[in-house]
Amino acid sequence: MSEKIVGKVVNYYSKISVAAIKVVDDCIAIGDTIRIKGATTDFTQKVESLEIDKKPVKIAEAGASVGIKVKERVRPNDIVYKVY
Repeated sequence: MSEKIVGKVVNYYSKISVAAIKVVDDCIAIGDTIRIKGATTDFTQKVESLEIDKKPVKIAEAGASVGIKVKERVRPNDIVYKVY
């Protein structure tokens, strides 16, 4: 499996388990497998929901700020990889 950096965590909302992610390269789409890695974070999951400005979307292109429901706690500056 290969990985490519697609974004960075900018915020984490613990009550709703949502990571705010800035997409910097490529895109993130529903169904993609992503890996979030940082100093104390390292897990892989499938993208099951994406929101831009509180509206559901199917794909987030480079430059977008997107909310993704995550299964574990993440921290600002954690790196988001797309797994192929």
